[in-house]
Amino acid sequence: MSEDRIEVREGSSWQLPAIIVLGLVALGGLAFGWNASSKLDSTQQAVATQLKATQQSVQQDMSSLKDRLAQDEKSNTELQGDLKVVTTKLKITQGQLKKAREEAAKLNDATSKQVAALDTKATNDDVKTVDTKVVGVKTDLDATREDLKMARSEMGTLIARNHDEIDQLRRLGERDYVEFTIVGKNKPQKVGNVTVELKGVNEKRNLFSAAVTVEDKQFEKKNRAMNEPIFFYLSGTHIPQEIVVNKVGKNTISGYVSIPKANSQTAATASKSGN
Repeated sequence: MSEDRIEVREGSSWQLPAIIVLGLVALGGLAFGWNASSKLDSTQQAVATQLKATQQSVQQDMSSLKDRLAQDEKSNTELQGDLKVVTTKLKITQGQLKKAREEAAKLNDATSKQVAALDTKATNDDVKTVDTKVVGVKTDLDATREDLKMARSEMGTLIARNHDEIDQLRRLGERDYVEFTIVGKNKPQKVGNVTVELKGVNEKRNLFSAAVTVEDKQFEKKNRAMNEPIFFYLSGTHIPQEIVVNKVGKNTISGYVSIPKANSQTAATASKSGN
């Protein structure tokens, strides 16, 4: 009997550890299975979320595409309408252009007939009038050519060398000319609106010296050559007057004072406004 008990105890000693091991293995399997199941659920949720987002994006893209197609269709319709309007206006414009050309042709024919009629009605008196005008233009042209032979000052004015050329300048009507002859030194002489006084003469070199008084102010010009203008301004004027000596003799000089007519008008206006 004692031997049977010993065998039973030996058999129980290895079964208990085996049961514990099996229990641990089962627990491990349950834990692994639960973990895997949790991961699978998370993955399924993530896939479902991503799929839903993708579906929403596709729906939005489809909606946007439909809107664009609708806008393009509307634009195409409007473009066709505009094209129709332009075509209609073009037809009207072509009609107007054709009508304008016809009217221009008629007007051209009428003008040609009127010119022909005027040519037919031309008389000998008209021809004589034209001849007279041509002669007048030729005379003016000859006078202009004579003017161009005169020297010009640095201010662009023509310089007369004698009485005849002074008369030519008078006919231009741009200036007034006051001629003078001064005999003897230191004898002031009123010339126009200035006073001229001879100071000296170099007859061999055609030089002279003179004192000029303008508005109570005197200035002296020494050793000036013949036909060399002396410019000066009156107060309130912008165009210079000039003194030109065109002849030098023994203690004598002759020449003229040139006064712009514009200065005379300016002075008259200033005088009226002062009153």
